[in-house]
Amino acid sequence: MSAPAITPVFVRLKLSLLRNGLRQSGGRKAAYITSAVFALLFAALQLIGLIALRGHAHAESVVVLAVAVLGLGWAVMPLFFPSGDETLDPTRLVMLPLRPRPLVRALLTASLVGIGPLFTLCLLVGSVVAVARGGAAFAVGAVAVVLALLVCVALARAVAAANVRLLTSRKGRDLAVLSGLVIAIGAQIVNFGAQRLGASGLGELDPAAGVLQWVPPASAIGAVHAVSEGSYGVAVAQLALSAGALVALLALWSRHLTRLMTSPDGSTLPSAESAAKERSSTGLARLLPAGRTGTVMERGLRYVWRDPKTKAAWVTSLAIGLIVPVFNAWQGTGSVYFACFAAGMLGIQMYNQFGQDTSAFWMVAMTISSARDAYVELRARAYALLLITLPYATLVTVLTTAMLGDWRRLPEALGLSFALLGAMLATGAWTSARFPYSIPQEGYKNVAPGQTGLAWISIFGGMMAAALLCAPVIALTIWLNVSADGDDWTWLLLPAGTAYGAVLTAAGLKLAAPRTARRLPEILAAVSKG
Repeated sequence: MSAPAITPVFVRLKLSLLRNGLRQSGGRKAAYITSAVFALLFAALQLIGLIALRGHAHAESVVVLAVAVLGLGWAVMPLFFPSGDETLDPTRLVMLPLRPRPLVRALLTASLVGIGPLFTLCLLVGSVVAVARGGAAFAVGAVAVVLALLVCVALARAVAAANVRLLTSRKGRDLAVLSGLVIAIGAQIVNFGAQRLGASGLGELDPAAGVLQWVPPASAIGAVHAVSEGSYGVAVAQLALSAGALVALLALWSRHLTRLMTSPDGSTLPSAESAAKERSSTGLARLLPAGRTGTVMERGLRYVWRDPKTKAAWVTSLAIGLIVPVFNAWQGTGSVYFACFAAGMLGIQMYNQFGQDTSAFWMVAMTISSARDAYVELRARAYALLLITLPYATLVTVLTTAMLGDWRRLPEALGLSFALLGAMLATGAWTSARFPYSIPQEGYKNVAPGQTGLAWISIFGGMMAAALLCAPVIALTIWLNVSADGDDWTWLLLPAGTAYGAVLTAAGLKLAAPRTARRLPEILAAVSKG
């Protein structure tokens, strides 16, 4: 008697997981439906755009690049969003008597259920319509769509299976913080590419497309264009590449599944040697001041390294603070003043200082009994931030200046950056005490429900106040640049901006300390809400 087919069972399981997930809460259902509507609307518009591209001289380059980027997205999706699909974790099936090949077939079929595969299908169909000419090309296009879709899904599954032990561990989930970096870099690359295409036309894509048309899954779409051009041998080779990639990915996936099903999980168990090394590591503490200041600084720096939400915020700020001035300088449209963006992005980390502690803030609150204690606590948090921000802002400013070759403006750019940083530290300390809010530890939300208004007031209100506080340094910079002999004195902006920023920081900490000491119960209640 033959074993029953498990593929229909896994498809029903996938549908049940989707349905039961939506039943958990109305908010989750609304979020899923909203995201689905927007994704499908974007897919429909993309399909229409690709169809409209039909007959364009460079249509093949556009669709080949689009499919290549789509394949890259499928490859990195499990690394950045490991909790996005519960079926990506095959270790939940280790107790079941399943063989690898039927399991791969069932999981592959179940993976075709969802918004992502439907979005991919729309893009692939539009790509085929954009480049296919003649019945033979459309026939090959039908095969190419299936091959490319299966390659994308198998690629995501193989990557997930190869890294599932890491992705399901506590440290492995920290990989998701890189999504902010990828999004920031990707947005700037898209912006830079769009400007280049607007100036030079779609012909700029041809060299890259010429290479990527031989890389699966884009090679499947390249085969459709090759048939349209009458190059049947090229089409066969490109289809063979996609088919070979699919077979290789399925084999790799099956191999990792077999290993997952038969080997113990020791990835999250540190060795005794590494644990002892971590316990005895006090290098950071030796470099910091003694007493409460050093303790608070060490705690803040460990949050940056270990807490996923804090790490995500820092990674994103560091990336965007570097990308914006450097990319603009690279395009020749930037200014040394764009380097102030680095200080501004990192200065935001001073806002909602106590919310970063979440419910653990009660341990900090127990140690604050006076305005002096609150001042030392806030000052140490500012020191920890300055330990990273000052050298980073200096590095970004020097790099931007070097790319633009405008060394004369380096002192004033640094002075403005330091003044802005001081203003943001001052306003951040005050708004942390006046408008604290909770940061949920689970999920991707950065504000607890019902506290969105507090977050907007704290961050954007504080940033506007910081901009106003920087007005004297900005006015001095403008006056020296428009003055007839002001160029000889612009170097004074560096010490002036540095001193002004230091004075603002000290004043902000002094003003925030008494309010923090008085409002400890309210702060604790606000940051513990999530």
